[in-house]
Amino acid sequence: MGRGISRRTFTRGLAYTVAAVGLGTGVARGQDLGDLGDLGNIDPSRPLLYASPHLEPFVDDLPRLPHLTGTSIELQAGSTTHRFHRDLAPSPALSYGGVDYLGPTIEAHRDDPLTVTYRNDITVHPLAADFDTTLHGVTDRDRTAVPTSMHLHGAVTPPEHDGHPMYLQRPGQGHVHHFPNGHEATGLWYHDHAMGITRLNVYAGLAGMCLLRDDFDTGTPQNAWGLPSGEFEIPLVMQEKLFTADGHQSYRVSPLLPPGRWDPATPGDVGVVNGTVWPKLDVARGMYRLRILNAASFSIWNLFFGNRMRFWIIGADGGMLPAPLPSTQVRLAPGERVDLLVDFGGLEPGTTVELCNDEPPPLGVAQRGVRAMPLFCRFRVAAGPGRPTAVPETLRGGPGQPADLEPVPTPQARRTVTVLQLPDPATGGVLMSLNNLRFGDPDIEMPRQGTVEQWDIVNVSPEPHPIHLHLVNFRVLGRQRIDVDRYVRDHPQPAVGTRWAPPVDDYLTSPLLPPQPWETGRKDTVVADIGSVTRIVAVFPTSDDLGFDPDATFGAPAGESDHAGHEMPAAGPLQGYVWHCHMLDHEDHDMMLGFRTVAN
Repeated sequence: MGRGISRRTFTRGLAYTVAAVGLGTGVARGQDLGDLGDLGNIDPSRPLLYASPHLEPFVDDLPRLPHLTGTSIELQAGSTTHRFHRDLAPSPALSYGGVDYLGPTIEAHRDDPLTVTYRNDITVHPLAADFDTTLHGVTDRDRTAVPTSMHLHGAVTPPEHDGHPMYLQRPGQGHVHHFPNGHEATGLWYHDHAMGITRLNVYAGLAGMCLLRDDFDTGTPQNAWGLPSGEFEIPLVMQEKLFTADGHQSYRVSPLLPPGRWDPATPGDVGVVNGTVWPKLDVARGMYRLRILNAASFSIWNLFFGNRMRFWIIGADGGMLPAPLPSTQVRLAPGERVDLLVDFGGLEPGTTVELCNDEPPPLGVAQRGVRAMPLFCRFRVAAGPGRPTAVPETLRGGPGQPADLEPVPTPQARRTVTVLQLPDPATGGVLMSLNNLRFGDPDIEMPRQGTVEQWDIVNVSPEPHPIHLHLVNFRVLGRQRIDVDRYVRDHPQPAVGTRWAPPVDDYLTSPLLPPQPWETGRKDTVVADIGSVTRIVAVFPTSDDLGFDPDATFGAPAGESDHAGHEMPAAGPLQGYVWHCHMLDHEDHDMMLGFRTVAN
């Protein structure tokens, strides 16, 4: 596997992380940590962390999220209150669509364009004190006039409707989104994407699932494979959270960090599924289809059932795999989705089994005392029989099934991009960066429309990062370990703001390791592991392919008004899409860049 990251490289990254949580700056010398413990409990064994109050697991039922169907729907982002657990008081929250928390599951059909009339009706933000006005684009005004920008993650969308982080709608403003839905059935999700506060808006509740159907994956018993449907198909929006002593959502992980300071790592200590802490669900003795979304701000999970029973992975970000993949575990990063078949038919009535996680936190984060959050929910097997369902032998290429996945196309162009964690001279903390740049720097990727490109994503930081590209799905070629020390030594990094993305092939220390089996389909988010190069191949479509111009400008110059006389939501004109780390803490500062797909 090669050497990976050296002690010196790791120590440098850890030092930046420690600085970012305020050691030596956020706490006055000699100050008692207990003076800062008003937002939660402090475990004496982990004095650098807040802890949620003790909560009994598996006392609340798993909620079934409401569904919205049709080709024209309305969604409002609003301020709400929501009870996350039987023993917690209602907590201030945000939501879409008038529910208490999160948003309804949208069901749409391939090639039926979807119109979403979106409006920002937020009155109070529950995490306003955590807005950091030193981050790109964030101002004091945002705490009370909260900006939003709704993004349909994984969709192929015209740039004006993609939820660009600078195309903002404040309270009283909105946008009519048009989604062509020109791709095959899969699990998408929608969430806020506002510049510098995405992590806070999503954590507070601005997220929901979207199930795109087609003539094969119909969402009814008459689907191409006889998959579970109706009550036996369950969307699971999974998160980690912290709660204050009085039961409110909290984004503050450490008492060393003052309110209003950005934190590079905000793992939770409580599992939340569909808005409920450690819920339980009675299941029949049969097959279920679980549509799982990692909607966390930071944590990657290795998911498995507590009894280590086998399940089948049938799909991921971009749709169905070629065939069901039997497995006892699946790794899921923020932004990724996975489609599972789980058979409870072999378990005796009354048996309980938990959905668990054992992915350790990155070493730098573990130094703060963070541990893996081990549980999400419990399934209890009821006495009644479920709907009998056989595991299909294939998912593609058979009679009445979608076509086989096309071979990975041969790249016509190749580019290297880098993932870094850097010292931030402005704050004395850390800056998350792509290519040694900040968001807004003009040196962006500009792939040509109609070109097949290979992106070599080089991660020289001390933790993994899930990288998401808007507009396109891609295929994962694999990963190779690299000699980070020699790579950095041979190519000294310039000051932030100058592109740094040296070719990497001379620094490989392992052969190409193939993608994980569940990564063999189409993807829109991929984990760039520590000390490695992750190689992906994407086709950048043309205007003719899409039916819209992916390089069109949108927005308006600052100060102009819309047709109703309201100030336009963002300065412009804007152009293009973004790619970024989907650890939302990192995306907000500043692991996100624009890109344009230019015409030949």
